Amino acid sequence: MKIGFHISTTKGFHYAINESIKYKANTFQFFPRNPRGSKARNLENSEISKFNEKINKYNFGPVVCHGSYTMNLASNKDSVINNSIELMKDDFKRIKKLRIGNYVFHPGSHVGQGETVGLDLIIKGLNSILNEAYDFNLCLETMSGKGTELGHNFLQLKYIIDNLNYKKVGVCMDTCHIYSAGYDIKNDFLNVMEEFDKIIGIDKIKILHFNDSKTEFNSHKDRHENIGLGSLGIETFKNFINYEYFSNIPIILETPNDLNGYKKEIELLYSLKE
Repeated sequence: MKIGFHISTTKGFHYAINESIKYKANTFQFFPRNPRGSKARNLENSEISKFNEKINKYNFGPVVCHGSYTMNLASNKDSVINNSIELMKDDFKRIKKLRIGNYVFHPGSHVGQGETVGLDLIIKGLNSILNEAYDFNLCLETMSGKGTELGHNFLQLKYIIDNLNYKKVGVCMDTCHIYSAGYDIKNDFLNVMEEFDKIIGIDKIKILHFNDSKTEFNSHKDRHENIGLGSLGIETFKNFINYEYFSNIPIILETPNDLNGYKKEIELLYSLKE
């Protein structure tokens, strides 16, 4: 299995690998810039080299890059859309240099314009950026549906995927978000997976975000909880761990934890494997 957690790379990507291994992880997720801003530090060639050396040495990864929360391709403001496009372009250049093959982002919020308008704006924005020069998995994250968030149901995700010119598009399934959005992965796991497979295709799931939920089913709230301590419970994660297709999919913990807490959760997840 590939299990890791979200970690800072401010001390260097090679350092992030060392820290991950120290706490029993064999992958990690990172922000390429301030997640609630736009600033990003310079990437030196020496750091890139050290990072790729360690990737090869430890058979580490695949590593996951998570786009900034400030991006919104479905905004009603051209300035926000244009800024989001520029941030994504820079992110894509960075992960190309680092040879990172997975980019996760929140699809966007239509801020009152309506679902169809918002989805079409996301498609237009992505089609203006992506081209054959890129070779990474662009992963739309499943959202909880709070406010005017898009990407909270399978049909919305399918609509985006089907209308993009870029073909390496997948989904990052977040356990907390999907449960909060109204998909009962706790009591009806196999049927939810079957529904996803029929609508989108199970092979489109490229990343898993493991988070328990502080809120109940169908709450449309995004409140992460530590594994086993929320409304999802241990059995839900046991079902994911033992679902055959997910055996080689990177699992990223985004629970409210410190590093020792992540280590305990990783050990717990390994113990659930049958």
